[in-house]
Amino acid sequence: AIIRELGGIPIVANKINHSNQSIKEKALNALNNLSVNVENQIKIKIYISQVCEDVFSGPLNSAVQLAGLTLLTNMTVTNDHQHMLHSYITDLFQVLLTGNGNTKVQVLKLLLNLSENPAMTEGLLRAQVDSSFLSLYDSHVAKEILLRVLTLFQNIKNCLKIEGHLAVQPTFTEGSLFFLLHGEECAQKIRALVDHHDAEVKEKVVTIIPKI
Repeated sequence: AIIRELGGIPIVANKINHSNQSIKEKALNALNNLSVNVENQIKIKIYISQVCEDVFSGPLNSAVQLAGLTLLTNMTVTNDHQHMLHSYITDLFQVLLTGNGNTKVQVLKLLLNLSENPAMTEGLLRAQVDSSFLSLYDSHVAKEILLRVLTLFQNIKNCLKIEGHLAVQPTFTEGSLFFLLHGEECAQKIRALVDHHDAEVKEKVVTIIPKI
């Protein structure tokens, strides 16, 4: 609150444009800490587009990218600012597929926030996503990733139910997340996980299978 009252948020946020990656990372981490406060989020939201540009144009798996993704995750815990990420959803999936384990987990945390909001469902389903996305449902995938992609599937299906399968059925193009999640390959992969060695994964799959 003191930083906000002293007008410090813009001062910190201006450092995210710094050419020095270490300063950039520190500024993003400072905004992360500040973004826990809802009042601060109102001031921080004007920098969301800038953070998105940095996250998607900067070096993959870098400390700056991870700090940016964490800030975007904090900013999307509630539905208030999620719409600001609409045009970056395809980019998020691209980073999900190319990033390392830590990056994948952070992107999934962000996507899970979006997937709980029915207003974001159509945007998620429209996203152009490479078919390699389905490999995240393979049994050998790390549990922290596997559980999250299963929850992503579950959340989107739940939102479709709430929305009555999106009252006016939009046209989804080939190569969209809609086609991947509604395809037979996805269904087969999820059904195969019912024999997974981890009890938590098994339990999650059992709740999802009736939705397939």
